[in-house]
Amino acid sequence: MPAYNFKAQFADDVENGRKRQTIRPKRKRKTKPGETLFLYTGMRTKKCRKLCEVVCESVTPIKIYSGLRIRVGNGWLSSIAGVGDLALSDGFKNVNEFYEFFEKQYGLPFEGELIKW
Repeated sequence: MPAYNFKAQFADDVENGRKRQTIRPKRKRKTKPGETLFLYTGMRTKKCRKLCEVVCESVTPIKIYSGLRIRVGNGWLSSIAGVGDLALSDGFKNVNEFYEFFEKQYGLPFEGELIKW
C-alpha cells in the first residue's frame, strides 16, 4: 500500500478533503487505481502524522513545461483556466505559485504522475 508524504503547507487541505490529488515523480512501483493510499505529513520525523487513508481513483502521466504548457495523459491543457484549475486542485493559490513550486522542487520540464483519490 503506497504512502505519500505532504509538506506542511498541504497537510490541512489533504486532511480536510479539499486536496484530492497530488503530482509526483514516477516511482519504481507505480501506484494503481483501487489501491489504498496512506497520506502523511512529517514522515521520517518525530512529528509524523497520518492525515488519512483514501482509495486511488486514477493515475495519469503528466508533463509540466515552462510557458503554461502541461500535458496530461494524451492531451494538453490548452487554456490558462485549465492550468489554473489544475493548480487550485493541487493545493496552490494560483498558477504562479504552482510553477514556482515545480521549478524549485524538481526543475522544468517535470515528468511524473497525477494521482487522484
